[in-house]
Order: sequence, then structure tokens, then C-alpha cells
Amino acid sequence: MKKNGRWLLVLFLLLGLIGGSLISQLLEDVRELAFLTKALPVAWNPAVDLGFLAFEFHLRLELTLLSLIGAVIAIWLYRKM
Repeated sequence: MKKNGRWLLVLFLLLGLIGGSLISQLLEDVRELAFLTKALPVAWNPAVDLGFLAFEFHLRLELTLLSLIGAVIAIWLYRKM
């Protein structure tokens, strides 16, 4: 694999997740597809206080089945290249 191949895979994954998320938002009003558009929130909130330096970092992901399908399609497309 080339040096830039990993960055290309990350780019494909991000685009797949974003595309799936956008489709999920568009189909949010369709009641029959609620199982595809329901978000599963995942949160990570590390915090450090050293007395002289303190920081908090908040990371929240809301994954839907459509965004995961988008990521799988992106990996499949990447492997086809």
C-alpha cells in the first residue's frame, strides 16, 4: 500500500459516513425507515486538571445504520480502486 493510501481510506470513510448521515437526515420523516435513521449517540469526555493547566475535550458521535452502511460502501469502493 502506498504512503497516501491510508489517508485516502480515511477520506473515503469520512465521506461515506457523511453521505450516510445526510441520507439519514433526508429520510428522517419516513416512519417506515425509522430503524435506519435512529441515531445511537457515543460520547467521550476526557478532562485533565494539573493545577496550572486544565482542559476538557468533548467528542460525540451519532451513528445511524445508514451512516454505517455508507462507511461499508466507502470501504468497498476504496478496495475496488
